[in-house]
Amino acid sequence: MPREKGRKVVASNRKAYHDYTILDTFEAGMQLTGTEVKSLRAGRANLVDAFAEVRQGEVFLLNMHIPEYAQGTWTNHEPRRTRKLLLKRPEIDRLQGKVRETGNTLVPLAVYFSDGWAKVEIGLAKGKRTYDKRQDLAKRDADREIARAAGRRGKGYSE
Repeated sequence: MPREKGRKVVASNRKAYHDYTILDTFEAGMQLTGTEVKSLRAGRANLVDAFAEVRQGEVFLLNMHIPEYAQGTWTNHEPRRTRKLLLKRPEIDRLQGKVRETGNTLVPLAVYFSDGWAKVEIGLAKGKRTYDKRQDLAKRDADREIARAAGRRGKGYSE
């Protein structure tokens, strides 16, 4: 059976981009059980409350919800179990140093299959303040209004 090619996104955490400023991103493998992989292939996962942390030189993903596999038997997995992330030692050391800095955290941004392997994209993030969020919303609205005006002008409508 030939291996899948490309990237198939299972779940993404759009709220993370609203709540955090993403400083850097990393791609990590996940240590999963068979029923977790089957549930992910069915397109079922939730990253809303998930976060990652470095413990004793290893990175773990906590609170990610992968529902139980429908056809699973007594071998089914716990939906919110702690999952180990697979990263290279220099990446773990770098993350550990950055997370020690005040205000930095590790947030999962997306879960996907890359060439058949389950991967998670984690972001080194710094929390946004309320006024930062408002500024981002105002900028996005202004950009949208500019694009609308340019579109109307291109179609020959006057303002």
